[in-house]
Order: sequence, then structure tokens, then C-alpha cells
Amino acid sequence: MDLYEKWRPGASQHQIVRVGRMATAAMVVVALMWIPVIKGAQGLYTYLQAVQGYLAPPIFVVFFFGVFFKRLNAQGALWAMIVGFALGIFRMLVDTPVTLGLAGLQNGYQQGSFLWVINNIYFQYFSVLITIVSAIVMVVVSHLTQEPDYQRISSLTFETTTGQDRINTRASWGWREVAGSGLVLVCIMGAYLYFRG
Repeated sequence: MDLYEKWRPGASQHQIVRVGRMATAAMVVVALMWIPVIKGAQGLYTYLQAVQGYLAPPIFVVFFFGVFFKRLNAQGALWAMIVGFALGIFRMLVDTPVTLGLAGLQNGYQQGSFLWVINNIYFQYFSVLITIVSAIVMVVVSHLTQEPDYQRISSLTFETTTGQDRINTRASWGWREVAGSGLVLVCIMGAYLYFRG
């Protein structure tokens, strides 16, 4: 829906459904082909966390920085996503042959080589690296390109909120919302303390 309708604005419902079925079939084939990679990983949960850790940081950077800083623009966000995703895909491409145990890589890359270093960085540390690089790219590109239209983003970031926006926000919640938020935080903390091992 997100891609095909933009490429073919006049597409009929029949065409959209047909393309959706083809895309679903393609994703099933990719998933089936990816089973050996997951099987060779240290576990499904760890593997899924690693993949998410490689792909989520640029999305986080765009949303988090976009909410707090009005000077950041679409070009900065685009390049942060491109660079962040490229780093994440690169890490996945480095990890996958080792996970599959391909010939010559059962024990990983040659110790001390660049690919060995990349492969042996713990995935959460690599996620932090992707986050930092994406943030730097977003800030630098945004400041090297044209400023956003501040009238258009009025009330969308913390720096562009008005006094009236703050009054409206404060009026929209009461003790029930605060108590609910507190309960959610207590549940999260309880689950964390219980499952931390």
C-alpha cells in the first residue's frame, strides 16, 4: 500500500491486492531462506534483538531529535536514516556468513582483521555506535542545508511550542492519567527486576 499506490496512483483494487499477494509470497520465501541463519544464531530471541538493534537506532534518532530540536530538517532525517540503515545492514552482512558457518568461517574471520573486529563487537554496543553516527549525520546535514519552515512546524517540537500549547497539554490530563502512568512504570520495573536473572 505504501509503495505501490505511490508508484501507480491509478491502480485498481484488484491490482493492489495482486501486488500485495506477490509481496507476501516473496516475504515468505525470504523468511524460509533465512531459517538457516536463525538456526545458526545463539538463539531466536538474541538474534531478533540483534537485528532490531541494527535497524532501530536511525528511526529512534529521527523521532527523538525531531521532537526536541526545531533546526533539524527532512534532509538531515533522510541522511541519518540512510547512513544508519547502511551501518546496520553492513553489520548483518558481516555476521550472516559466520552465523551460517560458511566454508572457512566456522570459527569467524581471521583474528584481528577489520571484519573480525566488527563481528565481535557486542550487538548492543554496535547499536549505540549506529545511534551516535546517525545523530551526528542528522545534525551536520541539517545545519548544512536549508532551515525548515518554522511556521509549518509550529507546535510540533518542544522548541516551537507556545504557552497556549502547554496550557492545553496540561489541561488534557488529570490524576487518573498520572496514576495510570505510574502503574505502568511500576509494572515495567517489576518485570525488569523479576526477569533480570
